[in-house]
Amino acid sequence: MNTSLTTPTAATEADAATPAAEAVAVAAVAMTPRSLLKQLQTQFPAFRDFLPLSIGIDKQILAVMPDLNRKIMRTALGIHTGSLRYLKVMEKAKVRHDLDGTPGAEVTDTHRAHATQVLQERFKKEADRKKAEREAAAAEEAARVRVDKLNQLTAKFSRK
Repeated sequence: MNTSLTTPTAATEADAATPAAEAVAVAAVAMTPRSLLKQLQTQFPAFRDFLPLSIGIDKQILAVMPDLNRKIMRTALGIHTGSLRYLKVMEKAKVRHDLDGTPGAEVTDTHRAHATQVLQERFKKEADRKKAEREAAAAEEAARVRVDKLNQLTAKFSRK
C-alpha cells in the first residue's frame, strides 16, 4: 500500500503552517553547547565576566529560555564552569552571582578548595605531559645521534 499519496492541498497547508516551527527546529538542531555558551556570554554579564555562578543558575537560564534543550545547557554549563578562567576566579571568589551579575550567596570554602584542587590536578597533568614530550624528544635525538655515529663508523671502516 502506497502511503505517500496525499492531497496537494493538505501538503501545502502543512508546509505553510510550519515555517516558524521549522525555524525553531533548525535553531534547536543547530544549537551546540559551545554556541549556547557563546550566546550566554553575550547575553549575561555573569557568563561574560566569568563570575562565580549562583547555585541553581540552570533554573534561571530555563526561565529566560524555556525552549532550551536541558542536556545542551548542562554541557555548556560544564564547559563554562570547568574552564581555567572560571576556576581561577572561583578559587578566590567570596560571592556567587545571578545571570544579571547581582551578588547572591557566599562561595563556600569547600567550593573554593575544589576549584584549587582541580586547578592543581590540571597543572600537574599538563606538566607531566610536557615532561613526557621532552623525554620522548630527547630519546629520539639520542637515537638519531647514535645512528649518525654508526653511519660514520661504517663509512670510515668499510672496504672500498
